Amino acid sequence: EPSAPPAPVFGVAGAPERPSPFDADPPRRRRLLPGLALFVVVLAALAYVVPAVLMSGSVLRGTSVAGVDIGGLTVTQAADKLRNELGPKLSKPVVVEISGKKDTVQADEAGLELDVVGTIGQAPSGFPSPQEVWQGLTGTTELQPKVTIDSSQLARTVEGLAQGVDKPAVEGRVVFTGLQPKGRAPADGVLIDRDDAVRQIGDAFLRGGGTVVLSLRPAKPDTTDAAVKTALAKARKAVAAPITLTLGDKQAQIPPAVIAANLTFNPDGDGALAPEFDAKAVLADVESELVDAAQQPRDATYQIVDEKPVLVPARTGRGVNDKLLARDAEKVFDTGGERTIPVRLGVVEPTVSTQQVRGLGIKEIVGSFSTTFDCCQPRAKNIQRMAQQLDGHLVRPGQTFSINEVVGERTVEDGYVEAGQIVGGRMVSIVGGGVSQFATTMYNASFLGGFDDVEHQPMDYYAQRYPAGRDVALLYPETDLKWRNDSEFGVLIKTAFTDTSVTVTLWSTKRYDKVEAVTSERRDFKPFRREVSSEPGCLPTVGEQGFTIDVTRVFYKGDKVVKKDKKLTTEYRPQAQITCAGTSQ
Repeated sequence: EPSAPPAPVFGVAGAPERPSPFDADPPRRRRLLPGLALFVVVLAALAYVVPAVLMSGSVLRGTSVAGVDIGGLTVTQAADKLRNELGPKLSKPVVVEISGKKDTVQADEAGLELDVVGTIGQAPSGFPSPQEVWQGLTGTTELQPKVTIDSSQLARTVEGLAQGVDKPAVEGRVVFTGLQPKGRAPADGVLIDRDDAVRQIGDAFLRGGGTVVLSLRPAKPDTTDAAVKTALAKARKAVAAPITLTLGDKQAQIPPAVIAANLTFNPDGDGALAPEFDAKAVLADVESELVDAAQQPRDATYQIVDEKPVLVPARTGRGVNDKLLARDAEKVFDTGGERTIPVRLGVVEPTVSTQQVRGLGIKEIVGSFSTTFDCCQPRAKNIQRMAQQLDGHLVRPGQTFSINEVVGERTVEDGYVEAGQIVGGRMVSIVGGGVSQFATTMYNASFLGGFDDVEHQPMDYYAQRYPAGRDVALLYPETDLKWRNDSEFGVLIKTAFTDTSVTVTLWSTKRYDKVEAVTSERRDFKPFRREVSSEPGCLPTVGEQGFTIDVTRVFYKGDKVVKKDKKLTTEYRPQAQITCAGTSQ
């Protein structure tokens, strides 16, 4: 029988051996480590995926715009919240202070509006990254609201604020009064800093309103006193003698008075004053002495033949090059030299082509009016001269006609004379006096023609030769008559005059069968006063009581009223009866 194995010295018989720490990985550890790693990976994934899924499709948590929390909201919800909570804040007015004066700017006046979509678009959205999830769980994101700015509107607002505050720098200049040059000294100014104003107003709206103080910046003129002094000396020499124009064996003189009327010395951009000569205006008076009428260009127009408009086609011609003449004359005025200037002819195209006139629909009289005056007075000559200047003038569709713009200043050089006109309540003698009668005649022609009344000022005092409530004052440059051709057809102005009357007739295509004036009864009569004047140059006037009257223009097609103008109310002041001392009443 085999012998039993010896008993172990330590431990219990039959117990398994304890593995040595120096043996290979124990089998159990080899089984646990992969599972533990997988658990950690899954846990980390869940820690990201779960909040990421919850956050997806909404604005990242912790996001706010100017203090308004939009985190966790959908884009639609966030937009609604910003409109409701942030919109009113940005819409609060801003008080603007400029040089101690205060004004209020509303958000819409400044062209400012909250860009909700652009503001939310700055925030992370969609399925968030791990970094964004962490930021959403542990931090905050503050976004600045985006504001859309209507730059043109904001610029207009700032320009409006600048009115009455801006004092632009005054540049030196030399102009003529008659033959006497007059210098204007340069002067510093101040202006609102436009860029700073735009920035400050925008920032104030983002802060929810408040007060901003806009700064002014100095404005320096380019010219100097020395430049004005130099230009004055040149101006005196410029009118010391006439300028002679030559073309072959033909000559034309520009007298000093015409030079002065068309010459100024203006800033040249480098600190000096340079001469500017209106050669085109000068040539309008003297070119016929150099160029035969048959050679000159002709604009297309209409003539009335046997009571019918006949098209006169345009013609290309030849004329003096006004730009070269201006250059040569300005050189003489600037540096001196020979005062005889050879001129050159060039091809001159008409300003109004035959094609432009052909389709204007000028075929019948649409409005005509006449007024009368006493024969052979100075004012009659002025009325007739203005009629000559405007005869044949074309007003295109959509164009606004202005007497002061087309005729310009009434001067002796243009054929006007001194005559009486009421200015500031007194009868005074001025060059071109009396032309308010022509303006009244034209106003009534355009009134009866159905054209838009753009600008007219009734006379202060009623004159019996005009229809009450339908008279017009005219004084260059501040008091004008403007009417707009609101039709699709052209309008041809034709004038005619006698020793005692003037007529304005408008040719076009009729849009209305009848245009009439509905006139109210006169009311609110005011008596006139009587005065005796001993002032030099006193002009007597016949007293006329004041009153108020209404006129409404009514448009007909057939027997049907198709339109009415707004009622026009005219208040005439009583005109004093002035007797000049030394004359019988």
